[in-house]
Amino acid sequence: MDYSRYGMKCYARKLKAPWKKLVSKAWIIAFRLLLVGVAGVAVCVVMAGFGAVNALLDTAPQVKIDALTPLGYSSTSYYSDGTVAQVFAGAQANRVPVTIDQIPEMVQHTFVALEDTRFYEHSGIDIRGIMRAGFSVFREGGLNYGGSTITQQLLKNQIFSGGNEDNNLDKIIRKVQEMFLAIKLEDNMTKDEILEDYLNFVNLGNGAYGIQAAANTYFDKDVKELTLSEAAVIAPIAYSPTLRNPVNYPEENAERRMYCLEWMKKLGYCTQEEYDEAVADDVYPRIKEIADRKKASAITTFSYFTDELITQVTKDMVEELGYTTEYAQYMLYFGGIDIYTTQDRHIQSIVDKYYTDDSNFPEFGFSSSTGSCYELYPYNISVRHKDDTVTHYHRNDLLEYFKDYDDTQGYYYHEHGKKGINELFLNVEDMKAKIEEFRDHVVGEGDTYIEDMDIVKQPQSSFTVIEQATGEVKAVYGGRGPKTGLRTLNRATQSTRQVGSTFKVLASFLPAIDAAGLTLATVQDDSPFFYPLTTKEVYNWYNTGFRGLQTIRKGISSSLNIVAVRTLQQIGAPLGFEYLQKLGFSTLVKSKKMEDGTFYSDINLAIALGGLTNGVYNIELNAAYASIANKGVYNTPIMYTEVRDHDGYLLLSKKTKSSQVMKTSTAWLLTDAMEDTITNGTGSRLAFKDYKMHLAGKTGTASKNNDLWFVGYSPYYTAAVWTGFDHGFEQKNKSYQQDLWRNIMEEIHSSQQLPDKEFEMPDSIVKASICTKCGKLAVAGLCDQAEGGSTVATEYFAKGTVPTEKCTCHVRVEICKKSKKIARDDCPEKKRKSVVLLIKDENYEYPPEWEEILKEEYPLPITTNDSPYIYHPEELCDIHLPDGMMLDENGDLVPSDETDEETEEDDENVTDEEDEEDAEEPVNNNEETVNEDANGDVVADDVPIG
Repeated sequence: MDYSRYGMKCYARKLKAPWKKLVSKAWIIAFRLLLVGVAGVAVCVVMAGFGAVNALLDTAPQVKIDALTPLGYSSTSYYSDGTVAQVFAGAQANRVPVTIDQIPEMVQHTFVALEDTRFYEHSGIDIRGIMRAGFSVFREGGLNYGGSTITQQLLKNQIFSGGNEDNNLDKIIRKVQEMFLAIKLEDNMTKDEILEDYLNFVNLGNGAYGIQAAANTYFDKDVKELTLSEAAVIAPIAYSPTLRNPVNYPEENAERRMYCLEWMKKLGYCTQEEYDEAVADDVYPRIKEIADRKKASAITTFSYFTDELITQVTKDMVEELGYTTEYAQYMLYFGGIDIYTTQDRHIQSIVDKYYTDDSNFPEFGFSSSTGSCYELYPYNISVRHKDDTVTHYHRNDLLEYFKDYDDTQGYYYHEHGKKGINELFLNVEDMKAKIEEFRDHVVGEGDTYIEDMDIVKQPQSSFTVIEQATGEVKAVYGGRGPKTGLRTLNRATQSTRQVGSTFKVLASFLPAIDAAGLTLATVQDDSPFFYPLTTKEVYNWYNTGFRGLQTIRKGISSSLNIVAVRTLQQIGAPLGFEYLQKLGFSTLVKSKKMEDGTFYSDINLAIALGGLTNGVYNIELNAAYASIANKGVYNTPIMYTEVRDHDGYLLLSKKTKSSQVMKTSTAWLLTDAMEDTITNGTGSRLAFKDYKMHLAGKTGTASKNNDLWFVGYSPYYTAAVWTGFDHGFEQKNKSYQQDLWRNIMEEIHSSQQLPDKEFEMPDSIVKASICTKCGKLAVAGLCDQAEGGSTVATEYFAKGTVPTEKCTCHVRVEICKKSKKIARDDCPEKKRKSVVLLIKDENYEYPPEWEEILKEEYPLPITTNDSPYIYHPEELCDIHLPDGMMLDENGDLVPSDETDEETEEDDENVTDEEDEEDAEEPVNNNEETVNEDANGDVVADDVPIG
């Protein structure tokens, strides 16, 4: 370009050229339009952005203060002494709420120092933190950098479900809404309220949610006891509950712990001295020791008591609070409720000790001195073949596969011989090998299968303890050995079993005495008995014939089946059934339609011996006997007293429902008779060995020893024990269940030093001397001199039920010493003997239609223990006959030509010996012992109870 004067003038002229002026003007206009356009776009963008932000904020969740309070608190059950029995914690529910004033400031500050240093200064969002995070985003890329305040973290976890969006746009939207809500939240909540909710919510690893749970998890202490060193271990976990876990990653935790301590000092939350002390604390070995100890002692399964407790609490929440079952379950595992149980920690520990010790059960073997084995139940395998067809195999297929196996080692139970295998066995490894071989046989190459099996020790057992005065269940055990699973079969509360002779008292003798006018002195004939209109015989447990006339007291103490059934027949089965209903049994069948259209009912004579359609639960049988121990008052068994929510408000209150189901006098009379069961009856093995205590109870044996029971009580507790195979099998050892009951109950009483005391006799009880062969008042010089032994006993009665008649079943007669028959007038005086015989008809006859069936087993005439002492007036002496008379083939006197010389000679040979025997017999000169007391009731003097 020419910069001379001339050159510049030429250039100026060019610029002033018209076309140049037009171009310049066009560019100016275009620039102006561009500026206007940019301004317009900017305005539009701002307006659009403003609208978008408003839309984001309008769609932000509505936050209620209550919604920020952490949910998912663990629930706790407590023993009756107030100590923790069980913790119920669902996922993220191991949380124990604490208020901010229960959390030391030092602990609060460790979280502030690490998570939000300007927490007490900002208004919900930290601008500096946001800018730092934004710079990191531009520098590193991604949206994973922090900047969230404690307020934002609380909102993120409680309102936005922890974040973790699928894409960056959703994450940005959540971040914007989160910051907006954080500002609003701080207008409605104080810093302490926000921090309290945060510290109760935050995930602190190892299943601990919240600072209190973490303090207990890692240091086995309350949060208020934490040191700075320990708090600085817990606070870093919030950054990463997995990678900063001090148990699994102590080095990573230690690095962030030091960072925490440095910030604590820098922010003035601790002194140099406190800092130095924390740094010097070698905290991680202590954490490991606590973690190892907790792991070793951790309760991995709920107890049998807790299993049933869950069932009861859930049921009551549904019925009394109107909850759904699902919400009731949620409350148990996430609601932070407190359940105050009736479980006695000490008593339960005693029961646990005996039931987890296998030496208290029969040794393994199939003999009568052993009896334990394993059972394979169930066993199923479903095989899907390559062609998509499916074949199902069951246990019987497994047994059939090995039907020709020679069991030379005796590992399997056999009815006969040693061929094949059985579901009952002694060697687990051998059975598993058999199962593997069978599996290989049925599963081909390319096949898939599903297998279901379980191996259980047998026989099994259950045990319950109830405090009869309150109905409180003190201990429960529902199976043999340590419990190994959650909500497993609870044989104490879920398995119904046949009860055998334990029902004699409840279904027969109780209603007979309480409502039908019978007494402990009432007599039934222990002789052959068949259920009406059947050929089904009632057998006694013993096999030594029949005992003849027996009192109800004897029927209880000696567990006489025929006496029980005859008693129920006398009072009527409907009355017995009615009493069972009052005693709380839930499994009774009043009427049930069978598949063939007929109806079945438990209202029959078989209930006297426990013959029920469905059997009963251990806990219900125990409660029924507890009502006898409790003076006739039935208390519904309860397992808890209160349920409160996590704020302490009462949700449920549980009280036993009491009802007088029998007279107080009846309860005492039955108790007195059942004391005989233990002192000299079928339960003599159950008396305590080394600790004196009054006990009463009843044994029970179901058909073929499949179920063995004892239910008994002291003045303090009632306990029931059952043993048997889960799926029915004759038990070889028939006494170990009694040893279990005695050992457990004796330790319960001795360890508590409970004083021995008698069962309190009510004022309504009187006593009288009775004849045990007719149940009427005994006659001195008659009943006490009966052939076969004295039949006199002192018996107790409820007032108004004492018999008023004197014995009518004994008669004094003279017999001939030689013939042992009723003496004739012709029997010499010195050959006569005065005896007391029993008046009883033993001319048993079978119905014609049964005679052919029954006479083979019991050919007539049938005899009992009474038979030798029965008075037969028609059986006269056949030796001393009138002169010139003899007996014909029909036993009638007819004339005879023979003399009595031979007879008289025989008499001379026996006279001296028999006279000496007679001289040794004491002459009873006792006066009748029956008297009337001040109330006019008949009593007896100093005659022992029989």
